Amino acid sequence: MNLLIGEIVRLAARMAPGAVAATLTGRRITFGELDRQANRTANALAGLGIRAGDRVAWSTAPTLRTLDAFLGCARLGAVFVPVNPALSAAEAEAVLGYLEPRLLVADRDVEPVGVPLARIGAAPGAGADLDALTARASAGAPAGAERLADTEPHIIYLTSGSTGRPKGALVSHRASWLRAAPGGGTFTTTIRGTGGVLCSFPLYHYGGWHYVLEAWQNRTAVHLVPRADAARLIDVVHAERPAALYCIPAVWERLLDPEHRRADLSSLRHADTGTSALPVDLVERIKRRLPDTTTTILYGSTEAGRMAALPDADLARKPGSVGRPAFPGALWIDAGQTGATGTPGQTGEVLVTGPALMSGYHRLPAETAAALPDGVYRSGDLGRLDEEGYLHLTGRLREVIRTGGESVSPVEVETALRGLAGVVDVAVVGLPDERWGEVVCAVLVLAHDAPHPDVDAVRAHVAGRLAGFKQPRRVVVLPAIPRTAATGQVQRSRIRAALGGAPDRRG
Repeated sequence: MNLLIGEIVRLAARMAPGAVAATLTGRRITFGELDRQANRTANALAGLGIRAGDRVAWSTAPTLRTLDAFLGCARLGAVFVPVNPALSAAEAEAVLGYLEPRLLVADRDVEPVGVPLARIGAAPGAGADLDALTARASAGAPAGAERLADTEPHIIYLTSGSTGRPKGALVSHRASWLRAAPGGGTFTTTIRGTGGVLCSFPLYHYGGWHYVLEAWQNRTAVHLVPRADAARLIDVVHAERPAALYCIPAVWERLLDPEHRRADLSSLRHADTGTSALPVDLVERIKRRLPDTTTTILYGSTEAGRMAALPDADLARKPGSVGRPAFPGALWIDAGQTGATGTPGQTGEVLVTGPALMSGYHRLPAETAAALPDGVYRSGDLGRLDEEGYLHLTGRLREVIRTGGESVSPVEVETALRGLAGVVDVAVVGLPDERWGEVVCAVLVLAHDAPHPDVDAVRAHVAGRLAGFKQPRRVVVLPAIPRTAATGQVQRSRIRAALGGAPDRRG
């Protein structure tokens, strides 16, 4: 069986063409409408020269058009690349230079980047009008779709590396299909026949597309939001009555704020969460607020999908665990020798294998070889398995900061901080935070008598170069940055150990 992403909606449209496939701010589209619109978009893109294997970068504000573009690319065999529209011009230029897409689609006037441009909505400026081309295109299946193989990539998810360079995780049709299929998805019981799934993630993030595909695999609606603030999420629950919601801890904290205690969230049957750093009391507060829901703690990554899950029945028995290895993969601990399986209780790097892994990083063979030696994904996370095979995470090997579900390179932030008035040296570390998982902390060495810059000043300095989630939320001053004698590399573990008594400003 060829597990093609474009077929998921085609089959749903045959079975239930009038069922709602997606909503966004009151707008909705059925499976039948989405199936036809995806074909039109595929044929419009083909008219612009897009062929199998070509990359299409998509950088727009939240819109239902993203869904038919995603499917249209999948049906052509093109590779869809969602790009965060909040990136600065310099960040976007670096991303597009790395991707070398055949086409960039945007909903705003963009700086010339040496890439052919198409636009949607009322975007001014040059470039093809993709809305007009789509409206005139055929609703028939695009030519060549029957020759696609499910091992071919259909999407690139952009993620940061420790070097600060963007990395694009290539994921095949087959891997995405298996990640979101019933049994491979994140919700522990079926969501078919319910009010659907409320997606709290943006659609430039793997998490967003996971929940889109999981909803569609179950022939139910995915409900999108422009941004994951509490008021918008509550409005969607009231209007659409979804059954399932996964939120990172920071978003759950917003929903659980006493200000929203009277909000009617009774349609929810699944209230899931998870990150590598989960507040111990968060699950208890979710259960008190939503006593009729099940809660599963999930652990995963863009590169591997869902890696482990702790079901509702084990929450009290296994506090602090992220659960057992998840279908369809296998998970174990490298206890010191490459690939060696550690005995229960030993700490080591978490390794994963299975058919849902990424194919590799786009045009980065060295990084791919390091992350996927012999088809095994080295997560960079440290953990241990208990005697029953439940995973407990204990730290990170890699220096990438995980904040609010996003990955941030310390090196990239350090580069942006250079030139800050009065600063003679700088380092960036991630610090544990109950709301965000980790927060980005700027560690500064100041010139004599230079004033201590506050968080607002530091964020203002980097605002034009870094997206908001990459900007520091803490600022700490130290007399010196600890570095290795031989290479001058920042010793981040020593910085974190030193911060107990260091003065800081918070944001």
